[in-house]
Amino acid sequence: MSQKKIGVVIGSLRKDSLNRKLALAVAHLAPEDFTFEHLRIDDLPLYNQDDDAHQAPAVLRLKTDIASCDGIVFVTPEYNRSFPGVLKNAIDCASRPYGQSAWAGKPAGVIGVSIGQIGTAIAQQHLRPVLAYLDMPTLGQPEIFLHNKEGLFDDKGHIAEGSKAFLQGWVDKYTAWIRIHTGE
Repeated sequence: MSQKKIGVVIGSLRKDSLNRKLALAVAHLAPEDFTFEHLRIDDLPLYNQDDDAHQAPAVLRLKTDIASCDGIVFVTPEYNRSFPGVLKNAIDCASRPYGQSAWAGKPAGVIGVSIGQIGTAIAQQHLRPVLAYLDMPTLGQPEIFLHNKEGLFDDKGHIAEGSKAFLQGWVDKYTAWIRIHTGE
């Protein structure tokens, strides 16, 4: 088996983001032949179609980083019952100009954690049609809508034992999904 590289797009810029913690926890649960690389989105300009002919260096870097990945995991918080604008901006920047989307064909997974009772259920439901439009085959089941509560993360930032098996099931399904899409 060859090494699989998964790009991780975290929809929060906050240093102590719960979704950043979740992304790190997922990486610890992955098989040894998978590496998870966080794709930088904090320095992207706001998408402007006038810039399509001369994309900013940060946009070109993101597109190159995406191209080197076997799959993408979107780890999104839920802001005002949808996914954050910074995530939408990253999606728009890397999908343009029309016909030159870096996202096309990349198998995706979507997870998230929030302080709200329904986790990131609505944000994920808003994100999935965008990914479908971008031609990103997206893992449908299991869905992970984590509600952050006391003890979800241990003192090292890993998922605590009570939720670890649940998240491990998602990681196992996602890595199998990647193997199918990469022909292994």
